[in-house]
Amino acid sequence: MTGGDTPHDLVLVVDFGAQYAQLIARRVREAHVYSEIVARTTPVAEMLERRPRAIILSGGPASVHVDGAPTIDPAIYDAGVPILGICYGAQLAARDLGGEVRRTAAGEYGRTALSVAPGVPSALFGDLPLELSVWMSHGDSIVAAPPDFVVTSSTAAVPVATFEAPDRAIYAVQFHPEVAHTEHGQEILKAFLFDGAHCRPTWTNTSIIEQQVAEIRARVGSERVICGLSGGVDSAVAAALVHKAIGDQLTCVFVDTGLLRLGEAEQVEETFRSQFQIDLVHVKAADRFLGALDDVSEPERKRKVIGETFIRVFEEVARDYDDARFLVQGTLYPDIVESGGSDNAVIKSHHNVGGLPEDMDFELIEPLRHLFKDEVRAVGEELGLPEDIVWRQPFPGPGLGVRIIGSITPERIDTLQRADAIVIEEIHRAGLYREIWQSFAVLPAVRTVGVMGDDRTYAYPIVIRAVTSDDAMTADWARLPYDVLERISSRVINEVPGVNRVAYDVTSKPPGTIEWE
Repeated sequence: MTGGDTPHDLVLVVDFGAQYAQLIARRVREAHVYSEIVARTTPVAEMLERRPRAIILSGGPASVHVDGAPTIDPAIYDAGVPILGICYGAQLAARDLGGEVRRTAAGEYGRTALSVAPGVPSALFGDLPLELSVWMSHGDSIVAAPPDFVVTSSTAAVPVATFEAPDRAIYAVQFHPEVAHTEHGQEILKAFLFDGAHCRPTWTNTSIIEQQVAEIRARVGSERVICGLSGGVDSAVAAALVHKAIGDQLTCVFVDTGLLRLGEAEQVEETFRSQFQIDLVHVKAADRFLGALDDVSEPERKRKVIGETFIRVFEEVARDYDDARFLVQGTLYPDIVESGGSDNAVIKSHHNVGGLPEDMDFELIEPLRHLFKDEVRAVGEELGLPEDIVWRQPFPGPGLGVRIIGSITPERIDTLQRADAIVIEEIHRAGLYREIWQSFAVLPAVRTVGVMGDDRTYAYPIVIRAVTSDDAMTADWARLPYDVLERISSRVINEVPGVNRVAYDVTSKPPGTIEWE
């Protein structure tokens, strides 16, 4: 976002298919430097047009020697932009610049002892200890650095763990400084950002708010704006940010799709109409959404139907407000990445990105589209939103529509709402709500055999999903205590009609996603 877009320095993270690309971008932002992920197919000329202060080449699953291995235009090394290669990115730079990368007898995986070369000047290691534990994940190894580069560390198995050429501002590390398992990893990244690339640490909550307020005012002028308000943290922060910019020019629209959590419609209206005195329009559209979703079971189709129906409702409301042409959405950066933005592979179309109809009448205002969830929460706190809003667990825009696996019916919605409410109540009761990124129930539209009161039953299973995460780009299944799982299971089976089985999902992301659809 440099080159006229923002006053912040920009670091581009070139994604070679690494599981950690998003984590690299987040770690850069934690150093108060703005970063974005770009596909490795992005032309170098296009990257340079954005005037990045630095470029980071991510890791990747491939070997530089296999057919079709990801590559990059070698012109990038002579562009005068500081470069940091990480893992695969380090091997690619080594090979492209004249070093040697070889398949050795054994790779390195997990925690590995790293020895910093004593007496060798290093911009990356500075005054750090000469022995570090770092996180490795590679099969190939760099056995010779490129000419005129200095080897600054090694391991017992790899002679070149890092190499540097400060005069060319090119640096490479075989390990992953972005993961928490690497000792002093963030300090190594900061050394590259501040000493190697001379970035300015201007990306702060205050600067984000100030920039967005100025941009929104300049774009909107005196026109009316409507905001799709769901009651979740993303739309709430987006609404608060836009309200700070334009005040009563904003009208929030809460659409009751019939796919909300139990009691959520009443809670949202009470919170935003009574507590915040925001101009709120409550549209009760459950019949409309359920009609549009009749016999729709394919996940991507569900998302697109829900996305289009939202837009049509907003368009109708806008006509009552001087044909408002601006629509505020709480779109986040992970939504863009997962929906295939910036040439990324489409993991799933978020209803507010890939699910939008092409012929909608609105111009979108998305003040959070460059932020990760943790940044959104921090901005919300800076704006003064209450804790129970800022720290509410994420809820998908399509609601329970993507938690009912198969076709959606009123009966299935009621079943899932009741089960989901029990999950949340018990997570709160156990004091785990803030520790868990998301916890919810899923209803597969299948039946299972059971025995209740000596009678055979043929009823729905409920799957419990709970994950821990920092940004939703990666997640691990939460190790819930057995007594919590027991209480949830017992209550769901006894209190929710039509359910005779409860299962717990122990899949991380990747390979799964957080939501089931």
